[in-house]
Amino acid sequence: MSKLKVSHIVETSVWIAIIAVFFAFSFEFDQEIEIYIFGATGWPRVVLGILLLVVLGNFFHLYKKGSEEQQGRIGITDDDEVISYESFRSVQKLIAILLLPFIYAWSLKPVGFYSATPIFIALVIMLLGEKRAKWILANTLFIYFLIILLFMVLLNAPLPQGNVSPFYDFSAFMLTINTKLHQSFNF
Repeated sequence: MSKLKVSHIVETSVWIAIIAVFFAFSFEFDQEIEIYIFGATGWPRVVLGILLLVVLGNFFHLYKKGSEEQQGRIGITDDDEVISYESFRSVQKLIAILLLPFIYAWSLKPVGFYSATPIFIALVIMLLGEKRAKWILANTLFIYFLIILLFMVLLNAPLPQGNVSPFYDFSAFMLTINTKLHQSFNF
């Protein structure tokens, strides 16, 4: 028996519409790239495909189990929880979480992706409540490694390098390592 609600169908429909719109827009820049066999739209379409699989998987899960609370899991249910923003600290944290992505995006031009990203990851982890320095460092390095592996090694995507001296030098170092890695493995 289906446990779908109208809100589940609307949510899935909105996500599928967003995916369809972005897929349609991907034909606007569908050009061949000399160094990348799948062209300019290769990895954006892969991301859209993965997003579609996630949306369909979520829809199937909602069809089978609904949005009932599962024991031992943290998540959202259809029941509204009372959230209190009475303390100034919780409002500060909310504002910081909302502003941090904008500050990160703004810092990409002067600081560059390679320097701004680990700082952004660490700040997000701290804002989400982690206080143990070793965990913050370990998780930041792991996530940063995965992002670098994806964008530099697998996709060979150009990333903002920054234009301020120490950050630009670090970006140049990362690109030199990437070039040597690609040359040694004949990517």
